[in-house]
Amino acid sequence: MSKSTLNAPPSRVGDDLHVDLEGRTTYGSYLDLTTLFSAHRPLTGAHDEHLFITIHHIQELWIRQLDCEIALAIEGIRADDTRPALKALARVGRIQEQLISAWDVLSTMTPADYLVFRGAFGEASGFQSYGYRKLEFRLGAKDARMLLPHRHDAAVHAELEATLKSPSIYDETLRLVARRGFLIPQEVLTRDVSQPHQSNPDVRAIWLDIYRHSELHFELYELAEKLVDVEDRFQQWRFRHMKTVERVIGFKRGSGGSSGVGFLKGALDRAFFPELWEVRTEL
Repeated sequence: MSKSTLNAPPSRVGDDLHVDLEGRTTYGSYLDLTTLFSAHRPLTGAHDEHLFITIHHIQELWIRQLDCEIALAIEGIRADDTRPALKALARVGRIQEQLISAWDVLSTMTPADYLVFRGAFGEASGFQSYGYRKLEFRLGAKDARMLLPHRHDAAVHAELEATLKSPSIYDETLRLVARRGFLIPQEVLTRDVSQPHQSNPDVRAIWLDIYRHSELHFELYELAEKLVDVEDRFQQWRFRHMKTVERVIGFKRGSGGSSGVGFLKGALDRAFFPELWEVRTEL
């Protein structure tokens, strides 16, 4: 080592942070923060409208990511490779935790806070979220009536209709179970996938066998439990949504013509993967 090297002053932390970034990809340009922040456009001067918009923007971004992860899981299951599916579903659970906790932030808004700006957004309603609707379709909550609020947007309507008519993650899981040698009823495998799956006693019996002999069918057992995790957290998200709405507007009708809390409570009774819940009683 030369004497000049020994005598050189230590580099100062952060020196390289002050280079000229003209024409380079920066944090702001990579994330296109100007576009992102330009979407935050309150219609009133109410302080809490900023929170209201931020929470819903965050939820829509997470819902979009959930859709990407569940699409990846469906692709893996369809290809007889559960490894990427299980990884994607594990990530889904972490994202769902973020969605659930978001309601804790929004619930700091009081009824009086909300009423200051409530009239400004007219018929806009979370019921109209096409990202949420697409996610429900992927999970199996199929209902063609849910396309109606999107008739005005041909591209969105077409995307949702295609998802409605595609197998859900549970449809693909049952097909995987059949390929592994279990006798899934033919009427289940060939059913109209644009309709919601109905509980089937033969399917329940197959899951009971898988659960009772989980060491022999661990891959299917693990996949089933990951699906239960997803539905469990989805119901927690629905419940926190319902209680936040009740806390802020009580039992008044929701925006966009929905019945508000009543509609949200009804959603709590609908299951994506019914046999996976029913089998627990028989174990």
